[in-house]
Amino acid sequence: MKEVIVLTLFIIGALIGAGFASGQEMYSFFYAYGIYGIIGMIVSCSLMSIVIFKCLKLIYDKNINSYDEFLEIYIKNKKITKLINLILNILLLITFYIMIAGFGAYFEQEIGINRTIGSAILALLTASVFFTNVKGVLKVSEYIVPLLLIFIVLIGGENLIFLDSNIVLIEVKKRWLLSSMLYCSYNMILLIPVLISVKNQLTNRKNIKYIAILCGILMSIMSIFIFMLIAKVDIDIATLEMPAVYVIGKFFSKYKILYAFIILASIFTTAISLGIGFLQNMCKNQRGYPQLVLFMCITSLIISRFGFSNLVNLLYPLFGYLGTIQIIVILFGKNVRKKSEIKCALHGKKAE
Repeated sequence: MKEVIVLTLFIIGALIGAGFASGQEMYSFFYAYGIYGIIGMIVSCSLMSIVIFKCLKLIYDKNINSYDEFLEIYIKNKKITKLINLILNILLLITFYIMIAGFGAYFEQEIGINRTIGSAILALLTASVFFTNVKGVLKVSEYIVPLLLIFIVLIGGENLIFLDSNIVLIEVKKRWLLSSMLYCSYNMILLIPVLISVKNQLTNRKNIKYIAILCGILMSIMSIFIFMLIAKVDIDIATLEMPAVYVIGKFFSKYKILYAFIILASIFTTAISLGIGFLQNMCKNQRGYPQLVLFMCITSLIISRFGFSNLVNLLYPLFGYLGTIQIIVILFGKNVRKKSEIKCALHGKKAE
């Protein structure tokens, strides 16, 4: 049971970042659809659960150790796999930029400090970590995720008790199902490398089912509570970079400082995870590592000036469209890896 909980928290930690904790993702993908948005969140999280289950099963059964090996299950053409890997690296870098922008957005909205200063602080912090010790910082995520989960459930439960029954706008739009699919696929496009990384911690195949189900349930609960929080926004929500943070500051002020710590720590650890993933893929022999770190951090300040909410609203749906292709292949694609290769992989795993 401990394995199920630890791996579930690790996976959820990879799913939630600045966009989720701030409420900007819920606003971008679901808010406009009212009650159908809530249904869409449940559909999306259920689909995530199915994809997590299928991916973990493939990774475990076929002893997959890298994203390249995962792609080779479905794609024989090495040029295509290299192209997909390149796209993944670009997405890792862009999402890193969005975390930097999110840090700056919090400082501007809640403290009144120019967003560039907030972004520069995180850029400097991440650069120092990339040059020193990463493992210690990533260990923090093991504690941040449970804290965020408990906090959202606590606030969400309190919010539901005092929720105005007329507060949620019921606006039917035909695209709610598409939006829920895009939300799932955008998350999955960056999650698969994370699922591969937990393979060695997965000792019991039976646990895969429970991990997938628990991920789906917890993500659904957290998403619904975040949605209900941003439904309390009493000003033009489009003007807010972080709607959930605004609501907590105004209606649940006693939790404001605690949530500030949780969301900033969450953004920090997510930025580190994304940055390290990008750096490891691009600098496998450490050549050019310092120059690439400087490039990442300097360009992040330029990109962050576009604004956190603008980046989320523009790029996350685009990620969703790209990820949709990957999900379709995972769910319905044929396995092109030869049986002999699979047996060799399994034999190698047993021998370890």
